[in-house]
Amino acid sequence: MRHGKKINHLGRQASHRKAMLANMACSLIEHKRINTTVAKAKALQKYIEPIITKSKTDSTHSRRIVFSYLKDKNAVTELFREVSTKVGERPGGYTRILKTGFRLGDNAQMCFIELVDYNDNMLTDTKKKTSRRRRGGSKKSETEATVAPAVEETVETKEAETKAEVVEEAPAAEVVEEVVEEKAEEPAAEEAKAEAAEDTPEAKEDDNSEEEKKEE
Repeated sequence: MRHGKKINHLGRQASHRKAMLANMACSLIEHKRINTTVAKAKALQKYIEPIITKSKTDSTHSRRIVFSYLKDKNAVTELFREVSTKVGERPGGYTRILKTGFRLGDNAQMCFIELVDYNDNMLTDTKKKTSRRRRGGSKKSETEATVAPAVEETVETKEAETKAEVVEEAPAAEVVEEVVEEKAEEPAAEEAKAEAAEDTPEAKEDDNSEEEKKEE
């Protein structure tokens, strides 16, 4: 029965489990990311995050407490020199679990556990996605302010285009009217010439000679 079982024993005795978690914590501090099973990663999160919080206060007392858990001088110096300065402004949640699938053989669920502040790719993605919320009124006013100048510009461009078309069409219309007037004047000029030719004395003599020939 599982009465009073509040932690995952991971199939190990207490001494074995503590040694394993200490080794995994040292590896995570050194490499900033390790590959393990999801069950071990969850147990490691509970083990290492209080240690990282303790490393924010660099004192002899805190170094001795952290060394009692890690049992490794190199890991302690790395934690207090580099990691503590990197996570100094973070209030908690120093690690992240990324599931990667299932292991061949026993089908155990695998994952990566990593320190959050050392994954540059995820830090850049979160910076790009962050956006401020604004009230609806401000958005409407901004859209109106941007749309109004655009509408005015389009109206002005259309008016300028229509004026240019009118200016271009006016000379063409005048040319057409002038051509029509010239064509109308040509027949009138020909008729006037014909009438003037009939009124000349030569034309009258020709008419008289034609009449005499008809009488003969």
